[in-house]
Amino acid sequence: MPDTRYAIAAVLVSAAVTWALRALPFAALTPLRESGTARYLSAHMPAGVMVILVVYCLHDLPVTEARATAPLVALAVTVGLHLWRRTALLSILGGTATHVILASTVFAH
Repeated sequence: MPDTRYAIAAVLVSAAVTWALRALPFAALTPLRESGTARYLSAHMPAGVMVILVVYCLHDLPVTEARATAPLVALAVTVGLHLWRRTALLSILGGTATHVILASTVFAH
């Protein structure tokens, strides 16, 4: 019988922790909705993250070698598509497709 009580207690504690962890983000969001800092970050953070990713991906790219052409052309296509259509999904898919096609065909060794 003690094993059954232990198992029931473990399940109840696990359920309570799971419920609390799922409810916590909703409770934390309420004060953030009115925060000026949260509004500022939601407007400016995506661009900052993208700049950091671009710098990280291209920081050791040998610009003088031919193999650097595919990522640079893909970057130009991504920026061009985004300036033209202002759609992140189209920009990302277009740049990725350009890089994959160029790296697989034109610049394949």
